[in-house]
This record gives sequence, C-alpha cells and structure tokens, in this order.
Amino acid sequence: MITAISPLDGRYASKVTELTECFSEYALLRNRVKVEVLWLLALCAESGIPECRAVTADEEQFLRSIVERFTPAEAEKIKAIEAVTNHDVKAVEYYIKEQIAGTSLENISEFIHFACTSEDINNLSHALMLKDGLAALLPLQTQIIDGIHKLAVQFKDVSMLARTHGQTASPTTIGKELAVFAARLQKQTGNIAKVELLGKLNGAVGNFNAHLSAYPQVDWVSLAKGVIETELGLIQNLFTTQIEPHDYMAEMFDALTRWNTILIDFNRDIWTYISMAYFGQKTVKGEIGSSTMPHKVNPIDFENSEGNCGLANAIFSHLSQKLPISRLQRDLTDSTVLRNMGVGFGYSMIAYSSTLKGMGKLKLNEQKLAADLDQAWEVLAEPIQTVMRKAGIEKPYEKLKELTRGNVIDRATIRAFVENLELAAEDKQRLLEMTPASYIGLAPQIVDWLK
Repeated sequence: MITAISPLDGRYASKVTELTECFSEYALLRNRVKVEVLWLLALCAESGIPECRAVTADEEQFLRSIVERFTPAEAEKIKAIEAVTNHDVKAVEYYIKEQIAGTSLENISEFIHFACTSEDINNLSHALMLKDGLAALLPLQTQIIDGIHKLAVQFKDVSMLARTHGQTASPTTIGKELAVFAARLQKQTGNIAKVELLGKLNGAVGNFNAHLSAYPQVDWVSLAKGVIETELGLIQNLFTTQIEPHDYMAEMFDALTRWNTILIDFNRDIWTYISMAYFGQKTVKGEIGSSTMPHKVNPIDFENSEGNCGLANAIFSHLSQKLPISRLQRDLTDSTVLRNMGVGFGYSMIAYSSTLKGMGKLKLNEQKLAADLDQAWEVLAEPIQTVMRKAGIEKPYEKLKELTRGNVIDRATIRAFVENLELAAEDKQRLLEMTPASYIGLAPQIVDWLK
C-alpha cells in the first residue's frame, strides 16, 4: 500500500504475505477463538462438570467449524464488539456466544471463557502465532543453508588467499570458508528447534483459584494439560503468575538473533569478496546498478539482507530483554510489545529472501583468486618456519620474519631460502613443491565433513 507507514505493509508487503496468516490481528483473533473453543470442548468432556454437559458429535463439529471457517470478515465482527467492550478478549467471548445463540449449545454458553483470565487465552494464542511464524521462516533458512552448502561443495578445491586482520594469511579454499557459515547456521537452526513453546491455562494468578472454587473435584491440571499439549502441541508451564513468564520467548528471540547475526557476517564477507572481484554477479536484464555509473553491478541483495537482519535483531533483542520482566503478578507492558513479534519475523523474511536472491547471482572469478595467490608467496613463511622448528634450526620464526616482513617475496626468493636450509630431503622437496595455491591443509576435507 503506497500510503503505509511501515515498509512491511508497503514496499515489502508482497515479500511477507505469508506472515499475515501468522501475526496479523486476524491471526491473533483466529487463535483466540481456537483456544476458547478447545477449552469449552475440554470442559464439556470432563464428567466432573455436570452443568457443562457432553456435546454430541454434531455439536462438537459445529464448535470446531467456528474455528475452521473463521475469516477476516469474522474477525471484523469481533473488532466491532471490541469497539463497545473496549476489551479484546472479552469481545472474542461475546463473539462465540453469538455464534451458538439459538442452537442446542446455547445453554452452555456461560462455560465459554470459564475460569479464564485473558492471559490464559492470549499466551496460548501468542505461542501458536510463534509456532506458525517459525514454520514460515524455516524453509527460507533451510534454503540458505542448503544453498551455501552447495556452493561450498562446488568450490571446495578452489584455493583462496585468506585474510586475517585484513592482511594476507595462510591460504584456504572458497568452499571451506562457505562451509563454516553453513555449519554455523545449521547449528543455530537446531537451537531454535530445541526451544519448547510453553503455555498456561491456570487462571488469574496461576493457581487455578476460580476453577477450584466451582469444581474442587476436577483435576484441573490434567484438563488444562490436555488442551495445551494434546490439542495445541505446546508444553504446559505450571509455574506462572497471571502471565506465562515469556522466558521461552526470550530464548527463541535470542536464537533467531544469533541466526540473523551469522547471516549478517555471511552477507558482509560475500560483499567483501565481491569488492575484491573474487565473486562477480550475473547481470539481470533491465536492472540498473547506479543512476550515474553505467558499469556498476552493486551487491544490493546482500546489503538489503544485512540491513533487514539488523532491524529484525533490534526488535528481537528488545523482546527478549523486556518480555521476561513483569511487575509483581503482572503488568501490561508485554501486551503492546508482543504485537510486534511479526515485525521481527517480517524483517527476517525479507533478509532471507534477499540473501537467496544475491546467492543466485554469484559467479566465481578463479583467475582473480589465482592471481592474488601468486602475488602472496610470503604466506609460505609459516610452513617453512614450522619445518625448520621440526629440524631443530635455531630461531626459525625470526629468520623468516627478517626475510619476509616489509619485503617483496616471490617464488624465486622462497626457493632460494629453502635450498639453503639443512633439512631432510623429503621435507625440503615438499617445501620446494609447495605454492600458495597448494598450501590449503585439510580445507577440502573439512567441506566433506559438513553434514
């Protein structure tokens, strides 16, 4: 929408459409309706609550259909009720009562939202939203990891001059350096998956007070657990105040932040390799790199991804720091903050799509890689001084330092130095045959170790 304030709803709206089903106001209301209906069905199934009679198969299907046929138009009906009640969760309760008015279920309408505080409904709804949001991000995260892995395998034997502190360093391969990112992202994906999504259905301060006041004979803990774990696929948390403490959310947002931070690192390295001409970019017909310099093909996808990862992490970091803190048994500061979960997911989704787009344009410049290696014979100072140590030669590091630091070193210089060393024949021969391009250690094998 051209008049949108947020770029998520304007410029980038088409890139995050999937998340409207996860984090929109409609999605929140749909999940609230779902939780309320499932709680009512659980109450009806509990024989210790005679006033909330068992429902027939048709009645159960009708209640479940309230969730299944819930559309944005139905959500607007709830918003109209909220305009009167000025309470969003109570509006959901009234909406469901309207849905069963005039049916055989009308006589159990007062068991809708029975013994619940608003947070019983909200915390479960937010957990379901997170569950859906993570499912939406995972395919893109997997595509990035698989894409990097594929490039790593493709280029595992392509030697590259490494740089530590920006200075020439022991050679590596393009593939091995990419494999490092694939492994890091893979590990963080596993950490995200390990976070348990928690939920509570235990009343105003977390003690089942109201529940027991009406039906002390009912096993409320088990009843709530059935809804939370069996119906919703979450994990019950019995140690809560009025709100679920949100610690698991902090874990989740921190894990997502780490994933995005690693992606920023990847974006910056690829950006740098492009600036060094190690990678070129395939041109796209019609695209313009610069408004004034026709030759330019800018690495805009990696820059876009970096920027959007930063925005996502700013949101996630605030969420993880703020949400676990609530005054006494609750305050309302979490409510407005939680409405921004989808913003972090939205910026992440844009970033992931941009990285994938950029990766699809990459083309390796092996000639440039080889030329840089051939201009960096000084990097063989490391293996030479290491073999000198093996041979017991005095002050090998210092001798190589004197030879190489600040001097122009080429193949002839290195060969002359090695020829004059008193080394075992096989060691000397190995050093004489060595080039910057061949001095790559186990780099290709390390790529093969990536699962």
